[in-house]
Amino acid sequence: MTDPAALARAFELQAGACVAFGSPFSGALLSLAKQDIEAGGPMAAALAPWAEASTRLAMTDAVPIRWLGAVHDLVLSGEAPALAAAYPSPAEPGDAGRAWAAAREEMVGRPDHFIRFMAHEPQTNEVRRSACLLPGFLTVAAETGLPLQILEIGASAGLNQLWDRYAYDFGAAGAWGDAASPVWLDAEWRSAPGPFDVSATVVSRAACDRKPVDIRDPAARRRLKAYIWADQFDRLARLDAALAMGLAADTRVEAEDAVSWVARRAMPAEGAATVIFHSVFWQYLPPGTQTALGEAIAGFGAGARGRAPLAWLRMEPSPANLADVELRLTVWPGGEERLLAHVHPHGAWVDWAAA
Repeated sequence: MTDPAALARAFELQAGACVAFGSPFSGALLSLAKQDIEAGGPMAAALAPWAEASTRLAMTDAVPIRWLGAVHDLVLSGEAPALAAAYPSPAEPGDAGRAWAAAREEMVGRPDHFIRFMAHEPQTNEVRRSACLLPGFLTVAAETGLPLQILEIGASAGLNQLWDRYAYDFGAAGAWGDAASPVWLDAEWRSAPGPFDVSATVVSRAACDRKPVDIRDPAARRRLKAYIWADQFDRLARLDAALAMGLAADTRVEAEDAVSWVARRAMPAEGAATVIFHSVFWQYLPPGTQTALGEAIAGFGAGARGRAPLAWLRMEPSPANLADVELRLTVWPGGEERLLAHVHPHGAWVDWAAA
């Protein structure tokens, strides 16, 4: 039995989050979609796979984000001019009411687009998350004194593999990286001083995703942009710059399940610190896969040595509160898990907790 109240609540929560994170247009559009769910309108067909989902499951599966991305993808495709005309631009804030009316017509006219687009979990590949991951990489480099061999799982398009080639500005707390980089990432630094006086050398980089985004494919690049909220033009510009860097660097992501890929690739290497990392990925894994992946990583950790350490760096929502995104680090030998920071989900700030 469909539970419209649970799904409507998920859309209401995501609408509030969008507004809180600086996207009033997306928040307004989701609020109008919520009203349609409650009224039994065409949203029901798009949300059919989650007809029996609880609010928590709908949020964990990012159902509102999937729907928002499906609408934005139509705008970017040029196939829905009435919808595009109501969307924000750098010169206009957009009209959520008009956009909703056009989106509703699109759901009626082409339901297959929504079903197909929403079947895959969101892959935002938010480049600014590198500003949250950076202090974790620098912590590993400082503590091991070794160059880094980085392995990203759930990598989407793999743009965060290039974190060491970006420029970072943390205000009064410091800066890091290549000042000539076309990708500048600014973030507010909170609490204790950070490890920005550390250098880090990446000797190898690799990544996997179950369904990677091939940035050489224009349609795949469009899908990636679709998940960025349409009134956040700074994020869109950063993505364009990072995509250009990724294409120039021939960045690639292997199509493989994270468990099997880690089993093949995560053996610690002599003379380098192997760093397995991921960001806003864990919540999309079934519990059994989470367990298997954690065991695989810990298994390699058990074989780590002083000159061949293994680190597991992750930027993920707390299981107890999905709104609280944490940066955690485990390093072997030893295997102690540490909370390094609480961070903004899109990288706007880092509240550093590590001593």
